[in-house]
Amino acid sequence: MHIRFDGKVALVTGAAQGIGRAISLALAQAGANVHVADLDAITWDATALTCHRTDLGRQSEAGDLVNTVVAAEGRLDILVNAAGGVRGQVGRPIEAVSEADWRVIFEANVDSAFWLAQAAAEPMQRAGAGRLIFIASGAGLRPSLTGIQAYTAAKHALVGLTKQLSQDLGPRGITCNAIAPGFVRSNPSSERQWQSYGADGQRRLVESIHTRRLGTAEDIAAAAMFLASAQASWISGQILSVDGGRT
Repeated sequence: MHIRFDGKVALVTGAAQGIGRAISLALAQAGANVHVADLDAITWDATALTCHRTDLGRQSEAGDLVNTVVAAEGRLDILVNAAGGVRGQVGRPIEAVSEADWRVIFEANVDSAFWLAQAAAEPMQRAGAGRLIFIASGAGLRPSLTGIQAYTAAKHALVGLTKQLSQDLGPRGITCNAIAPGFVRSNPSSERQWQSYGADGQRRLVESIHTRRLGTAEDIAAAAMFLASAQASWISGQILSVDGGRT
């Protein structure tokens, strides 16, 4: 299957590293005009991409980002929200979780997705088509390997949001799907988590995966490319596990 996005405009968030970075590069290599955004500065070589730095957990900033892209390009065809993560947290007993710790993870993983979709719906409807793709997690389908209660709850909420937006926006020509990656060593947080398992824990995790290997950011990007393509125009409301068969 040869997938191209010539003439299409894409916005990828959470693009400073890992999965978001891999998706951004894959879309650009397939001909899309790609805008990338992250809360952190994007320091990798993104000369072929347009970079933005913003806090997507705020409705106004997410809306301003989408409006900036549409004003510059005249359209927005593909939105991939890979923003999220654990915000530097680790698993702790429930008694140790503060209100601020709980809320910041929801802002990063759920609020950002909703505010971006809200802003993207109108220009996508105007064009008669659009693709919304959220990067969820295996933690949205079962308890999280991170042990972080808020992260598990937020990713489950993102799965529900994906299905609801599919129903709401489908009549406008907009599909909405999510990818639930398995364990990918794609950023400092996942690398710290991997190292915390020790040799025995790492071996048990790999042995629990049918393909007997960890995934890569490029594995997730390949799935995103398909869901963004014309070939996936009748796929919506789905949560695609890309986890080597661990599901």
